[in-house]
Amino acid sequence: MGPSVVSRRCARWRASSDKGSATVWTVGAIAVLCAVFGVVLAMGQAVVVRHRAAGAADLAALAAADQWSDGGTAACARADRVARAQRARLVRCAVEGQISDVTAASGSGPLIAEVRSRAGPPGSPGLAGPAGPPGPLDPASPASPASPASPAGSVRPTGLVGSTGLVGPTTGGIDGT
Repeated sequence: MGPSVVSRRCARWRASSDKGSATVWTVGAIAVLCAVFGVVLAMGQAVVVRHRAAGAADLAALAAADQWSDGGTAACARADRVARAQRARLVRCAVEGQISDVTAASGSGPLIAEVRSRAGPPGSPGLAGPAGPPGPLDPASPASPASPASPAGSVRPTGLVGSTGLVGPTTGGIDGT
C-alpha cells in the first residue's frame, strides 16, 4: 500500500464521518427553540392569570364597597358574583364600614395568582390614594378645571378609591355649575 491508497482511505473516512451531523445539529436547535418557546408561553400565561386576578379583585372590591349599606354578607355575596363573572374566585372578603377588603384568585395548577384589593369612598382613612402632588382633577389645584376660576365648569371625581388610587369612572363630566 502506497501513500496514495492511505490518503484516499483517510479522505473517504473523513467524508463519511460528517454524514448526518447537520441533521443532529438541526434537531438539537429545534429542541432548544421549542424549550424557549414553551418557557415564553408559560410566562405569558402567568401574566394573564395575574392580570385576571387583579381585575377581579379590583372589581369585586368596588362591588362590595358599593353594597356596604346592605351589610357585609350581602356585599361579599355581590363581590363573589362579580369575581366569578371575571373567571376568578373570591378567597377573602371583609367589609368594615364603607371600606371593603377582598382577595381574589385566578388560575389553576401551578399557575395560581392571588391579589388583594381595597375599595371605599375617596379620602377614606386606611386607603392609599394616588401618590405625589395633587393631579389636575384635584379641586384644590389652581390649574384644575374644577377650580372656581375655570370658565368651563367643574369636573367632579366620582370613583371609589381602590388599591391603585381612583378605580372606575374618574370624572363625573363637565356640568357647567
